[in-house]
Amino acid sequence: MAEKKEEMMEEVLEDLEKDAAKKQTEEVSEAEETETTEAEASESGEQAEDTEESEAEDGQEAPADEKKGFFKKKKDKKDEQIEELNDKLKRQMAEFDNFRKRTEKEKTQMYDMGAKSIIEKILPVIDNFERGLAAVPEEQREDAFVVGMDKIYKQMLTELDASGVKPIEAVGQEFDPNFHNAVMQVESEEYDSGVVAQELQKGYMYKDSVVRHSMVAVVS
Repeated sequence: MAEKKEEMMEEVLEDLEKDAAKKQTEEVSEAEETETTEAEASESGEQAEDTEESEAEDGQEAPADEKKGFFKKKKDKKDEQIEELNDKLKRQMAEFDNFRKRTEKEKTQMYDMGAKSIIEKILPVIDNFERGLAAVPEEQREDAFVVGMDKIYKQMLTELDASGVKPIEAVGQEFDPNFHNAVMQVESEEYDSGVVAQELQKGYMYKDSVVRHSMVAVVS
């Protein structure tokens, strides 16, 4: 029994020695690998530094500003195209707006010309109403026929006024050739020289333009 115990103890000691030797071997290997890796890294760093220095000396690597300038030029080209398209669009919009305004102005002018032509034809009818009503004797002014004609006359004046047709003021106003047409001169104690004393035919305006000048007598 004692011999068996000694043999077992010797086997255990041998196993422990083997494990210790194995661990020591592994530690040595790891240390050698670490030294090798550090040496390679150091050499790589030195090579990289040498490469950068040689490229800087030889001028092989382009400066950072030149790289930025290269990319900036590409971007500027797109920006120029965008600006060109924007300018073209703005010009077209401006041309269309001018065309629209010009067309509206032409339509307004054509409408005004047509309106003035019709007003010129209606004015003699207004003149005849005024002459006919002025010739009615005082005692007949309340007759139904005369009252009806007077209402029609006033209705026509109301419609003309709503359309922008207004009579030109003449009597008592300073003579103005832009609105008055002097056909005679008269003496007057009421008005000064150059003032309209009598209106022979009423003048009218359509909006801002004269349809018919007032026919007047001016104080000499």
